[in-house]
Amino acid sequence: PHAGPVESKNEAAMSEVVPEPRQKPVVPMKPMGINASLLGYIGIDTIIEQMRKKTMKTGFDFNIMVVGQSGLGKSTLVNTLFKSQVSRKSSGWNREEKIPKTVEIKAIGHVIEEGGVKMKLTVIDTPGFGDQINNENCWEPIEKYINEQYEKFLKEEVNIARKKRIPDTRVHCCLYFISPTGHSLRPLDLEFMKHLSKVVNIIPVIAKADTMTLEEKTEFKQRVRKELEVNGIEFYPQKEFDEDLEDKTENDKIRQESMPFAVVGSDKEYQVNGKRVLGRKTPWGIIEVENLNHCEFALLRDFVIRTHLQDLKEVTHNIHYETYRAKRLNGNGGLPPMTVETEENHESNL
Repeated sequence: PHAGPVESKNEAAMSEVVPEPRQKPVVPMKPMGINASLLGYIGIDTIIEQMRKKTMKTGFDFNIMVVGQSGLGKSTLVNTLFKSQVSRKSSGWNREEKIPKTVEIKAIGHVIEEGGVKMKLTVIDTPGFGDQINNENCWEPIEKYINEQYEKFLKEEVNIARKKRIPDTRVHCCLYFISPTGHSLRPLDLEFMKHLSKVVNIIPVIAKADTMTLEEKTEFKQRVRKELEVNGIEFYPQKEFDEDLEDKTENDKIRQESMPFAVVGSDKEYQVNGKRVLGRKTPWGIIEVENLNHCEFALLRDFVIRTHLQDLKEVTHNIHYETYRAKRLNGNGGLPPMTVETEENHESNL
């Protein structure tokens, strides 16, 4: 313990040397304490511009699915959101043609460009959903489609020679159209959202909101929120994925006030006070789609496109896709799903 008086010259020399290595790690730390302005401009902030340039070159994918009964204005609303004919009218069947017996899934892709930014938009329509007398399990083909896109992405990802940029067909956002009954949600609505809120970002929307008075609309929105809560249905933005206090505050406001968005869609333009506006003409005036006093379309558009589009993509990738991937790889004994099936597919492609 007290080796002081007994220590030899060598030991004394060593003890003098020992503190030096301890000092060394401190040296790289010094610049951190120095004010960066004294050293001049470094240029770290240019990384944002570098990322912007890269994204501008590659463009990005956004895949939006619309689900709801026929006649709720799904196609019209998507066309209004993107200000172009991106969704064909689902009522595009001839009158002689019958309503599809089962849910069909139609994906239409477009490239939209604005301000030099390219977006490859895919609109996935689900004609025939909820149109039958017996709608039991009619959400199954939709869930199957969503999972197929995850599977497709996973197969590309586990390839040895994988593409630098895997084509993304995963559904980033599902707009679920609720009928403006003013009563409560139908069992079908609850059933669909219960099953699919686990695999995709669901945004509930009250369609054709101009069929309700303002009081009815407010009351219906509150009732829908209550029913979703009672049934334990999590819609987007999900509470557990709020990253910080700022996110939580912003998203709480959306969850408690805006959801479900009561909207009116229209791709027709009218003149109102010398301005051209998108609207619906009624005998008692024009309902302006983008006027917040008339409907919440502008809120929905800002939410989906202007504030949460990137987040919708991230939640899809980091949460829904990861959940699917983990389940799939675990079920496979932890091995990538490179089964005989993929080899057969490969042979059939040759």
